[in-house]
Amino acid sequence: MLITKRAINYENKDEVKLNPKILLIIPAYNEADGIEDVIRKVNDYKKNYKYILDYIVINDGSTDNEEEILRKNDINHVELVNNLGIGGAVQTGYIYALENDYDIAVQFDGDGQHDIQSLPNLIEPLINDVADFTVGSRFVSDSKSSFKSTGARQAGIKILSNLIYMLTGLRIKDVTSGYRAGNRKVIEQFVSRYPSQYPEPESYMHLIAKNIRVKEVGVRMFERTSGKSSIHLLDSVAYMFNVSISILIASLIEREDK
Repeated sequence: MLITKRAINYENKDEVKLNPKILLIIPAYNEADGIEDVIRKVNDYKKNYKYILDYIVINDGSTDNEEEILRKNDINHVELVNNLGIGGAVQTGYIYALENDYDIAVQFDGDGQHDIQSLPNLIEPLINDVADFTVGSRFVSDSKSSFKSTGARQAGIKILSNLIYMLTGLRIKDVTSGYRAGNRKVIEQFVSRYPSQYPEPESYMHLIAKNIRVKEVGVRMFERTSGKSSIHLLDSVAYMFNVSISILIASLIEREDK
């Protein structure tokens, strides 16, 4: 299935506001057990959604029968021959978004963890031009998420959140959230440069260097229904050390003048 390009003047914010073209980027590695259900929920939601909404699954070199399921069910996807990891898979989605003229790209997990019903919370600040990038959060007051992850993971998230705040003054409570959305400016930025190893926390340093307006919004998340977490070492000292170092190195990026 091919999604046709649409010519649009991205300087015309009124056109984007009235009829934005939105892409869900769905990275998936060995998600054969759950990807069909995720796409079914997306397609059901699309039927009554007021904006143009498409999706692309990035099959990140899966070793299970995910590719067979994607083909059998005519699920729009890109097949990566080799496993690039979450950073490379998501960046592939941003490249697809840029090449197909999308106004907004949304990162959406293929494991059933993200609630498609929370999509308006992410999209509206971008459409109304009060933010360039939004982060779906379990830890802000307007979140309806009962699933908060384990206590150990929450502690790790808080440490990373405090580190980013100390370095930038930007407070993001759910820094490892993969439920995020960006406008055309962000799409172009992430096509040019997207962190590969620890993309969620590290990417905030890249966004801040480019004076991207970031807003955290409440969303609902569920416990994953399939696959394994790409951040399975969150509760380990090694993971925390490595992510912290990557954030510190990224903080050295020269900030652009406003």
